[in-house]
Amino acid sequence: MGGHIDACDACGYITISYNSCRNRHCPKCQGHKREEWIQAREADLLPVPYFHVVFTLPSELNALALHQPKAVYDSLFGAAWQTLETFGRNKGLQMGMIAVLHTWGQNLSLHPHLHCIVPGGGVDAKGSWHNLRADGKFLFAVKALGKVFRAKYVKILGEKLKLEKPLRKSLFEKNWIVYAKRPFGSPKSVVEYLGRYTHKIAISNHRIQHVDEESVSFSYKDYRQNGLKKSMTLSHQEFTRRFAQHILPKRFVRIRHFGFLSSTWKRAKFKKLREHFKLKPAEASAPKTLLRKCHCCGEGNLVTIATFDGRGPPAEYMGVCQSESNHKG
Repeated sequence: MGGHIDACDACGYITISYNSCRNRHCPKCQGHKREEWIQAREADLLPVPYFHVVFTLPSELNALALHQPKAVYDSLFGAAWQTLETFGRNKGLQMGMIAVLHTWGQNLSLHPHLHCIVPGGGVDAKGSWHNLRADGKFLFAVKALGKVFRAKYVKILGEKLKLEKPLRKSLFEKNWIVYAKRPFGSPKSVVEYLGRYTHKIAISNHRIQHVDEESVSFSYKDYRQNGLKKSMTLSHQEFTRRFAQHILPKRFVRIRHFGFLSSTWKRAKFKKLREHFKLKPAEASAPKTLLRKCHCCGEGNLVTIATFDGRGPPAEYMGVCQSESNHKG
């Protein structure tokens, strides 16, 4: 991947940094992407109640998710949105939603679910905003949401894949979980929340406690025991198998916007909605120049003095590939 050598302009401390791999499943490479995404979303915030809603798939679908991940996860997005849209339409409102797909549990098990940010209201046919409730403390009844979500999901997935009768029966015999948290305190807290969830991966570096020749140990929270912090040790093979379950299909979009928060709606009508709340027009902010402070003295700034290698395979490797290609030709 290459990298660069930096020197502190105050104490002269030298440090080596390696280029990111830019893979969305890499814990190191998601930090700056998260900040860029949050800055872009700040202009979408409205002075209304926001709710955190979680749509979870039952474990009966785990095997299918491993073999047909795109169909299973696309159906999850579609069913979650159709569920909220249906409840909103019953009140004559167009709702909005930002949904982020997570597929893991704390112990790296397969646990597909959507974290959704849902404004507590919507837009009527004339483009005017209405809260669902005057006090802003309630979205929809979660039991009713769960039943509609289950029916919507099975219907959508059944249109994509052939569902065996035993699987279909087991899905309807189980209560599906939809969890709605209390509203956020302020639009700022919405942004802070989004920063924690949008670019997360299955496990971050700080949770890995120990690695040796045979195993990997990491910390996790056991939510069946009120979030009690525990430690788990897995063989390299099992750790890799569990992590690989959460690698999404190529080009799969794991953050999606719906309703009046979708890009199509915002281009045409979001300006009117901001005017309704008397918000100032969103201004494009200039890209921020980040100064990297020295880890040694804490005062000086790091300045790049040299770069080495580059992205992609080594030149000698490309030469071999080219010669083999010519030979085959």
